[in-house]
Amino acid sequence: MKNIMWFKELSRGSLAEAGGKGANLGEMFQNGFPIPNGFVATSGAYYKHLEANNLREPINTILSELDVNDHDALVEASDKIKKLIMDGNMPKDVHDDIVKAYKELNEMVGREVYVAVRSSATAEDLPTASFAGQQSTFLNVHKTEGVLQAIKECWASLFEPRAIFYRTENKFEHMKVGLSAVVQMMVQSEKAGVVFTVDPLYQDPDIMSIEGAYGLGEVVVSGQVTPDTYRIDKNTMKIIDKSVVKQTWMIVKIEGKNRKAEIKDEAQGKQKLSDLEIKDLATICKKIEDHYNYPQDIEYAFERGNLYIVQSRPITTLKEGGEEKMEGKKDVSEAKVILKGLGASPGIGMGKVKIVKTSKETKSMEKGEVLVTEMTTPDFVPAMKKAAAIITDTGGMTSHAAIVSRELGVPCIVGTGEATKKLKDGMEVSVDGSHGLVYEGLVSAPEAAAKTEGAAQIASAAPVTGTKIYVNLADVDQAEKVSKLPCDGIGLLRAEFMIADIGQHPRKMLEEGKRKEFIERLAGDLRKFAAAFYPRPVVYRATDFKTNEYRNLEGGEKYEPHEENPMMGYRGASRYLHEPDAFKMELEAIKKVREEYHLPNLWLMIPFIRRIGELRAIKQALHEVGLYRTRDFKLWIMVEVPSTVFLIDQFCEEGIDGVSIGTNDLTQLILGIDRDNATMAKGFDERNEAVLRALKQVITTCKKYGVTTSLCGQAPSVYPEFAEKLVEFGTTSMSVNPDAVTRTRTIVQSAEKKIMLDRLAMLTENLSDKKRAVQLEDE
Repeated sequence: MKNIMWFKELSRGSLAEAGGKGANLGEMFQNGFPIPNGFVATSGAYYKHLEANNLREPINTILSELDVNDHDALVEASDKIKKLIMDGNMPKDVHDDIVKAYKELNEMVGREVYVAVRSSATAEDLPTASFAGQQSTFLNVHKTEGVLQAIKECWASLFEPRAIFYRTENKFEHMKVGLSAVVQMMVQSEKAGVVFTVDPLYQDPDIMSIEGAYGLGEVVVSGQVTPDTYRIDKNTMKIIDKSVVKQTWMIVKIEGKNRKAEIKDEAQGKQKLSDLEIKDLATICKKIEDHYNYPQDIEYAFERGNLYIVQSRPITTLKEGGEEKMEGKKDVSEAKVILKGLGASPGIGMGKVKIVKTSKETKSMEKGEVLVTEMTTPDFVPAMKKAAAIITDTGGMTSHAAIVSRELGVPCIVGTGEATKKLKDGMEVSVDGSHGLVYEGLVSAPEAAAKTEGAAQIASAAPVTGTKIYVNLADVDQAEKVSKLPCDGIGLLRAEFMIADIGQHPRKMLEEGKRKEFIERLAGDLRKFAAAFYPRPVVYRATDFKTNEYRNLEGGEKYEPHEENPMMGYRGASRYLHEPDAFKMELEAIKKVREEYHLPNLWLMIPFIRRIGELRAIKQALHEVGLYRTRDFKLWIMVEVPSTVFLIDQFCEEGIDGVSIGTNDLTQLILGIDRDNATMAKGFDERNEAVLRALKQVITTCKKYGVTTSLCGQAPSVYPEFAEKLVEFGTTSMSVNPDAVTRTRTIVQSAEKKIMLDRLAMLTENLSDKKRAVQLEDE
């Protein structure tokens, strides 16, 4: 791995080298979005620093006995590790490459530039979790020495108390989370803020929420000020409403330093962004969301009238289907409203007030208390997890308090202005996070409180469809939560997250006599998925690591060949034939879950299968470990390769129970378009006639043989006409990501109704024709 990579070298696939933040900046830079130029010091440079200074062992020793719930011990451990990293000498090649890159950046502009140096963890901003705010950011960094120092401080910040706590709670291995430092030309913004391309409170996919403030955007992200909020209709780009808030101070660069500056009286109460700027910003952000095909949390800045995007990441706090708006008033007629603010996380929470002035006081927080503070920072997370509700003086919908409370499902109100002054320790209050109201005393509102159950409530109101709607899943920590969605099971359980969590290459474990350990660990995770969804089916897709991905596992370099195009290389079914012992470890894990844990709802799916002979050999391997197709155990194959489309009748005759069509791989192989190629992105479309013909052939052929058909991909939830075609062809199921389950059910229900009505109309017309024919004969 290089020590330095420029944005032009990065894409969304560069997570390992640049982390989520760096990869996204590179992706947007390459696709023409207004991104200030820069480079990243890769995670490889960070790991080189650890290795050169022999830091792995002492860091692991410090963390091995740490109780992260002991605040003092957590802070002490953090300080020791950060000192080790800061005291270490940066490797010469890393030092020289950073100096050279910063010099090149200066030469591009013709002067020595100020830069922002931001941390980008290699597991950061993944859809399943938010690392936002856990590592350090340094603004207006100047000169070579300043850049080198800021990068080392970013590395050290990977072991801030809040970061150690979060990784431990979420079972991320500390040494598997690396850090890339993003060095980006600084925008000296007159106004800046954050955009949620889906409003995070009402979670309406047609509404965008924009927050804006004077000065550097850090004051909005950190919740230090309450920003303006503008809501936009994404379909028409019309401004729905505005909340203009008085801002008395801002952060700006003064004499090369970030300083707090007073805002002139006449400007304090004005709208921060003009209507034209709001619409221009909304248009760019909508394009970014369309590019990623996922709701985005975007940071922006205006400098001298020019708009810049400085960061974009997926929104991690959206709940399936959103939270319904609370219609009408609840039974609170006798309750007194004592405080108002911005409802940031819906639901009602009740308890005694606990005022916390600094993160050091959070350890005195008791479970079930209402956390009241000026603003939260990531250090507050342990206390936030205990809180019945959260109230802050400052902050908006994109502040730390708002984001984390939504992720935790805790009712929250931000931007009250006076909560820490008006509320007193021990007061009993009720917090309505949907309407932004704080009531005196405990309010009886069971309906509203029930809304905090989220996904469990959605299931009862889900549309009924004849076509089964499955969910795609990979993260074992999400199993219980996602199982409450209105889905018919898991249609695609990816193996890769579980194997990656084990950490070592399967063949390395085999050689070292750790076969039993591998089977036990994989079976342990599979058991959790199967138990959470029982009796609904869980279709486990056997490992589909490509060689470049397998090589990243411990010991992987020894076993994995180098391939120029791993996408079409040694993967899926062909790998199982060449490495039967490794494949049988997976089969043994499946058998263990089914027989020892009595969970017969776990099935098997074979990916990237090209030839009939592969299927025959795989079925033989199943028999050798004692797994046979029965009413309870189904064998599926993935249809991702054109050869499988052409030979689908022979696959059915050979003996399978179901197929799942992987539209991503199948579309790129039919059209000859690399789906990761930005230049050709517009041509990649599952609705292409060639792809639709392939789908029709597979579905109709399987139907003749009594083989079920599914499709795993987002196209049905994005393109209603695509879903209608699948229903028309006769598919038995679709499998989509958790965020799209309810939306897909609604689309499919509509498609099923339309087809039924069309058929009814055709039947009526045929009957009318026959009736007229009989009448003519009688005449």
